[in-house]
Amino acid sequence: MAKAVRGSVASLFLRLGRQVWVRAAIFTVIAVLVALAARFLGPLLPFSLSIDLGQNAVGSLLQIIATAMLTVSTFSVTAMVTAFSSATTTATPRSTSLLIADPTSQNAVSTFVGAFAFSLVGIVALSTGYYTDQGRTILFVGTIVIIAIVVVTLLRWISHLATFGRMADVIDRVEKAATASLEVFAASPALGARRSTGIPADAEAVVAEEVGYVTHVDMAGLDRLARSHDVDLHVHAAPGRITDARVPLVFVRGTSDDSLRSGIRRCFRIEHHRTYEQDPRFGVIALTEIGSRALSAATNDPGTAIEVIAALQRVLTRALVTEPTHDVEYERVFVTPPTWEDLVHDAFRPLARDGAADIEVQVRLQKCLASLAATAPARAGVFQDAARAAFDRSRRALDRSDTRVLRAAVREAWAGSGIRS
Repeated sequence: MAKAVRGSVASLFLRLGRQVWVRAAIFTVIAVLVALAARFLGPLLPFSLSIDLGQNAVGSLLQIIATAMLTVSTFSVTAMVTAFSSATTTATPRSTSLLIADPTSQNAVSTFVGAFAFSLVGIVALSTGYYTDQGRTILFVGTIVIIAIVVVTLLRWISHLATFGRMADVIDRVEKAATASLEVFAASPALGARRSTGIPADAEAVVAEEVGYVTHVDMAGLDRLARSHDVDLHVHAAPGRITDARVPLVFVRGTSDDSLRSGIRRCFRIEHHRTYEQDPRFGVIALTEIGSRALSAATNDPGTAIEVIAALQRVLTRALVTEPTHDVEYERVFVTPPTWEDLVHDAFRPLARDGAADIEVQVRLQKCLASLAATAPARAGVFQDAARAAFDRSRRALDRSDTRVLRAAVREAWAGSGIRS
């Protein structure tokens, strides 16, 4: 399971690792160094390595690689952009960041760009007489290795394109991201801090200097500030919440000064868009958006909505069976975590509303909620309320025969879980 709270530096490096250009730049630097190192590797070898190469054999191979890799790189980037666009229009724009972070596509593009850079540097170095005879032989061997790597990567990339960006792939990616964030939430709802029971009346508000969504909170940094200034910090803008003049970042109980307020603001990352990292509700919302779009009149795809309900059931089940930890790492920080009522409303209210007139979707929704209630009897009331609200919506939208079918399905589902609806 992922660590519940990461520091700002660790979170920054994690995000950089998900960027396409970072991996491509690393592969390119490695390729250039390998091409240039061929000259110096020869004298270091304890034996002489020399192959009788034909006239300009290495240069011809490098020229072929350079031409091919430029074409393949362009094709790969085009395929990725097409997949991003398809996911945006058919699923949800909130899934695009997950596709961009796909390691297989990033490795493919980075390998092709690195091979292109290797061949260019090799061609230039050969034309200037940079290599000795043994260096040219080592360059030739390196070129053969690069060709093998490119062929294997290209085969994997072609296989990956068969599913990359398709609806099932997008649902699986959003489900994985939602599961990770919800498991962290279930294990530590307050992010390692104390649960807040209310904002003290004498607390002072610290407002952000910009308007946006809180995407990351450095809890360790807040705790250090609270200890050094002998104050208590009540986090009001938790990850996923928009902060503005109405919603302060933190309420400070104790004496505050400019240095404390500046330090508090540095512990919050504020961006224009929500992310999955510390936001347990965002993944659930993204999944539900996919199902709601599938239920629109323009799409009319109840099968996808049923798949989304199944994904939501798996996500919430994993969170419900996760044992919470009661250890408090940050004694001077207080957080009000999201409630299960909020999560259940985010997950099922749009599907109950947009699929109210679809009997197949409603039957699957009732079975899902009954299963979740049976998984966590202590929270069964939350799921029972959601099921009752969904049934009331559908009863007004369905005809009599479908209403009878749905009522029978509700009775069967909730009787199997031991709960009456």
